[in-house]
Amino acid sequence: MDDLDEIREFFAKDRFATENGAVIEAVGKNTATVGMKIEPRHRNAAGIVMGGAIFTLADFAFAVASNHEKLGTVSLNANITFLRASKGDKLIATAECVRDGRTTCYYRVSVTDNTGALIAEITTSGYKTS
Repeated sequence: MDDLDEIREFFAKDRFATENGAVIEAVGKNTATVGMKIEPRHRNAAGIVMGGAIFTLADFAFAVASNHEKLGTVSLNANITFLRASKGDKLIATAECVRDGRTTCYYRVSVTDNTGALIAEITTSGYKTS
């Protein structure tokens, strides 16, 4: 899939991410950027963005980056480091391939907010089922 509208249509079936507000903003060779407007439903009891919302956005960026050219990559492992609370009103996750092997891949995902602050760093490995 090369057309951004076609990619968005396909990944609309990723209902957990899309129903939580994740939107595909850009795709490229082994890379993707997705965004999410921060809404009250994304906040925890302390009033900051819940870690699960941040991870969902990062995982969705990985899914789009690793599958928009050829379907079949699933997560094997993911590690997230939360660096600071967001002061902005939007989160942006950018996934970039570090290594793309025959059966596995390794990605780094950076989550920033619209003020430019780095909110979290995620590393994830994937298995290519096809």
